Amino acid sequence: MKTSYRALAILFLLLTLSLSNASASHFIIIDNETGCILQEQGANDKFPVGSLTKIAVAITLLDWIKVSGNSLDAVAEVPTPAAPQGQGNPLGLQAGDRVTLRDLLYLTLLPSDSEAALTIANYVGLKLPNPQQLDGVGNFVAHMNALARELEMKRTLFLNSHGLPVVGNGEQPYSCAADLARLTRYGYSKPGLAFYVAQKSRDIHIQRGNKTLGATINNTNNLLGVNGIDGVKTARLPSVGESIVLTSARDPEVKKEGNTVYTTPRRIIVVILGSNNRATEGTALNQHGWDLYYAWAGRGRPTRSSRFL
Repeated sequence: MKTSYRALAILFLLLTLSLSNASASHFIIIDNETGCILQEQGANDKFPVGSLTKIAVAITLLDWIKVSGNSLDAVAEVPTPAAPQGQGNPLGLQAGDRVTLRDLLYLTLLPSDSEAALTIANYVGLKLPNPQQLDGVGNFVAHMNALARELEMKRTLFLNSHGLPVVGNGEQPYSCAADLARLTRYGYSKPGLAFYVAQKSRDIHIQRGNKTLGATINNTNNLLGVNGIDGVKTARLPSVGESIVLTSARDPEVKKEGNTVYTTPRRIIVVILGSNNRATEGTALNQHGWDLYYAWAGRGRPTRSSRFL
């Protein structure tokens, strides 16, 4: 038995050392339920986050749907001009195309389509309160930044709906691993986001003139289903490499004390920025996160010796 414990201790040490030498210098692992930080490295450093911006697009849309009573079945028209940059989809959105907000949400989150994110921003931004009299996209981005301030994302600035450098001056939207963990935790506190980001593929439809075009889109997050991973979003920028936000769950912990049953949800969030290989590092850090979680939970989930978002 002693040999077994020693072997496990050595294995844990080797894993920790290997993770400390990982190519991603910015990451954080948290418990979703409490916000407890299980491990972090460079988590508060500002970093270009590219398409991870679209998590905020999705949450802002879903919040508006809930508050306004509108429906994701509403149809939005792709504005002119459509976003000149970003990843496309099999149908290639064009100005004048008509798409439901639901399919635009899938396009934004799964294949990370920038035109879809722009269309959501323009449509919803024209309906949100607009004290600064901004255009639709500008107003939507202002509400994204208002959400960031509400969540105390102090190292985050959204400049557009797709997260790419601003055309003309090259200014980069930015955030940090800790802020993106805050954003994801907020998104998972409400119904909606968790379902959309868990989809490996989806059939979508576009109305182009008198024709209805259909296609199957695939999720760029190829870690879905690996060790309980069920979200959230990937990104890639040539200047900084790959990034990913992951979340994974285990069955709730159930404890009975007398006639009272206590249920504790179990979910962790992992944010990795600037990786050479987000799939490899994501897999390793997700597993490492659960090792840390079980060790923390086994100590009774201490609060005094822990740090929280």
